[in-house]
Amino acid sequence: MTRFVGCIDLHNGQVKQIVGGTLKEDQKDDLKTNFVSQHSSSYYAKLYRENEVSGCHVIKLGPNNDEAARLALASVPGFLQVGGGINYDNCQEWLEIASKVIVTSWLFSSNGEFQLPNLERISRRCGKDRLVVDLSCRKVENGTSDRWVVAMNKWQKLTDLELNRDTFSRLSEYADEFLIHAADVEGLCRGVDEALVAKLYEWTEHLPHLKIVYAGGAKSIQDLALVDELSHGKVDLTYGSSLDIFGGNLVAFEDCCEWNHRNRIQ
Repeated sequence: MTRFVGCIDLHNGQVKQIVGGTLKEDQKDDLKTNFVSQHSSSYYAKLYRENEVSGCHVIKLGPNNDEAARLALASVPGFLQVGGGINYDNCQEWLEIASKVIVTSWLFSSNGEFQLPNLERISRRCGKDRLVVDLSCRKVENGTSDRWVVAMNKWQKLTDLELNRDTFSRLSEYADEFLIHAADVEGLCRGVDEALVAKLYEWTEHLPHLKIVYAGGAKSIQDLALVDELSHGKVDLTYGSSLDIFGGNLVAFEDCCEWNHRNRIQ
């Protein structure tokens, strides 16, 4: 059964909701922000735990976020996952207060080549059950069919890793959970990428214990039922800019929690 999963996105030490496609490495003026919270990161961490929303993550989008991330994690030790700048050298430090670490760019060379040995190393250090691989992606039109390619460096650079059945089969040997931001629709509140959600089930139906969390575009409480239908309950869903706790007016946090509780999802 698809469940609601919470997120805390940090940018320059503040909880924000950002249009994913505008997040750049060096072009700050192009950044489009939907919401900047007056609450601390720990406020959201405690809110998720109090409402039994498990599997939530805090993501550091760029520098100057370590303090805010630690504040959130320390307020609910062992409850939140953490991602952003995670590598072999710092993963164990973060695991002292996080449930899992989320790794992205460290798995790729500077020119976007996937480095399987890096994944093998960090999996051995963290343990497969405490490692999440972020395979956030962009759609690449390919004639009559679409492809989704993993994007790195704030989703601006395409890598050589395409999402497909083989990719999930290989990588699931080293991690038991994957986070998928659909960067093209992230922060737009125009609906989830239905084709991608359906593909995520198709690519992983042979891996029954693998966890998948999708983020990007969710705009209605009905999107939980939609993702549940499209993915046969395989894929979980996060909400961002549409959610009332992040300044949105399309989805009530209370309703998301009620979905989880009604379906007996803890």
